[in-house]
Amino acid sequence: MTAFYKTLTFSKIFWIFFIGCFFGVVIETVWCIFRNKRYESRTGLIYGPFNLVYGFGAVIMTLSLSWLTGQRDLWIFLAGTIVGGAYEYLCSIVQEKALGTISWYYKELPLNLNGRINLLYCIFWGLLGLLWVKDLYPAILSLINMIPKNMENILLPCCFVFMIFNTVMSACVVYRMKKRMEKIPAPNRFWKYIDRHYPDERVKKIYPNMVFDLSTLGKA
Repeated sequence: MTAFYKTLTFSKIFWIFFIGCFFGVVIETVWCIFRNKRYESRTGLIYGPFNLVYGFGAVIMTLSLSWLTGQRDLWIFLAGTIVGGAYEYLCSIVQEKALGTISWYYKELPLNLNGRINLLYCIFWGLLGLLWVKDLYPAILSLINMIPKNMENILLPCCFVFMIFNTVMSACVVYRMKKRMEKIPAPNRFWKYIDRHYPDERVKKIYPNMVFDLSTLGKA
């Protein structure tokens, strides 16, 4: 196990995060089209098809499960179920406390815990964890190792700065939308820029499932 963690450099962890942010959106978008017969935005950031939940989820799956390679599938599945469920629950709390919004609520589904997670999706996390350990992580690692070092020295800092900027701007857009709902005017040029370029209609298209009024979901 120690040898496994020694191979995880910062660059590998970042690329796992970055790839996870992208492919998570692609997979959920395809699933949404298949299930609902329509396209619906599944991005978590305002610039590009990226979602931090999937990126950090990929990193957590790597750190918590990949060292189980070679173990019985059942143990990997159970570990993925527990880790994935705990991660989704934590994400729900962080989003609600930090931004005053939620993007998923499972109160109508059976065997849910405070509407934040439910057994069915925890099982999906377990299956994803098993697929990650067996197939996805080795494939992504091979892809990362193919990046020429001189190219990586340019790409990594650029992508790193872009993701930080994207995250900060996305949080500002959501924060400002909430303030507009509270009838609070923009106090300076920056927030006026946000209001002008990211009106409510545009934000709702980016985050169609995001809810601000938590009382409508039976939440305090």
